Amino acid sequence: MDRPGETTHFGFKDVPLGDKQTLVNDVFHSVASRYDLMNDLMSGGLHRVWKDIMINALDPPRSDRPFALLDVAGGTGDISFRAAKAAGPGFHATVCDINSDMLAVGRERAAKRHLETQVDFVEGNAESLGFADRSFDAYTIAFGIRNVPQINLALREAYRVLRPGSRFLCLEFSTVEMPGLDKLYDLFSFKVIPPLGRMVTGDAESYQYLVESIRKFPKPAAFADMIREAGFSRVSWQTLSGGIVALHSGWRL
Repeated sequence: MDRPGETTHFGFKDVPLGDKQTLVNDVFHSVASRYDLMNDLMSGGLHRVWKDIMINALDPPRSDRPFALLDVAGGTGDISFRAAKAAGPGFHATVCDINSDMLAVGRERAAKRHLETQVDFVEGNAESLGFADRSFDAYTIAFGIRNVPQINLALREAYRVLRPGSRFLCLEFSTVEMPGLDKLYDLFSFKVIPPLGRMVTGDAESYQYLVESIRKFPKPAAFADMIREAGFSRVSWQTLSGGIVALHSGWRL
């Protein structure tokens, strides 16, 4: 429960903790229809490589052995579709996202790919998942956890819904530490992405928030500590593309 007067960040702004989710929802209602196109433009297509690395780490079984994936904040279905393509007939994914517009895009994409029976879409909050304890064999979240108002609650929920022996994987923007690249990355982020967002989606402010939210996200070691505090073991991470993103892993043992 929110404490009166408690604040959190929304980009570079401090806002009441209880207001952040509504503000984030407004961002994704605004950009949902062009979300994947903007991902391609912002990353030069690299987001596809990063997501493939995540799926390789997930390594869903290619047999008919049942395997249940929970993909949180994955409204457009990108991670679940990739996992379904890599998996065998026993695979099933549940996409859980708090934003109805993102889910609508995902359901439409699933129908075009004839994946309606393999991928379900459920509206829900990462901080309070509507699933039973120990329900899933893996939990993925890609470029979504930094938008959660109370990340510690989301991590605890991830631990709760995973079966023993299951894996948590989080792909998220990180801290560029390569000399030279850091300055180019900042220049591109703040000077190019918001105007690009205005041109493609008619909304520069949402992309200004997304750029700022990356800078407010914990560095990899600090985020790894949060994953451990939620109960996960064998916590690790790998940075990709000079630190632009990091893939975090933890196991429920």
